[in-house]
Amino acid sequence: MNWLSSLAPLTVGPGPVDDPGDPLIPPIEVDPNSVTPGVIGFVAIALVTIAAILLIIDMSRRVRRVRYRGEVREQLEAERAEAELRAASGEGADGADSAAERRVDGDEQDPRPVA
Repeated sequence: MNWLSSLAPLTVGPGPVDDPGDPLIPPIEVDPNSVTPGVIGFVAIALVTIAAILLIIDMSRRVRRVRYRGEVREQLEAERAEAELRAASGEGADGADSAAERRVDGDEQDPRPVA
């Protein structure tokens, strides 16, 4: 027995189930209505698709919000560092709130401070 004969089960061709001339295996008769998923399958896939789209939209909003908060936090840190530099050099601070310390428009739902 050589290695080529061991590959015989992997060859492509008619197998015992596919042999149309075998009288012991009757041909398979399939009703196309029992094989298709039908209306229930379509509705299930449509609901899963709609849910996935809504989740993607929600996640993109959340990621955008986190990115904007990070930008505001970086701006606030830069302004604080600049104010400390001015205070160390002897210049007086004007005492006005920076734009980053004020609340971001549309962020009323989150009671936590920005910084």
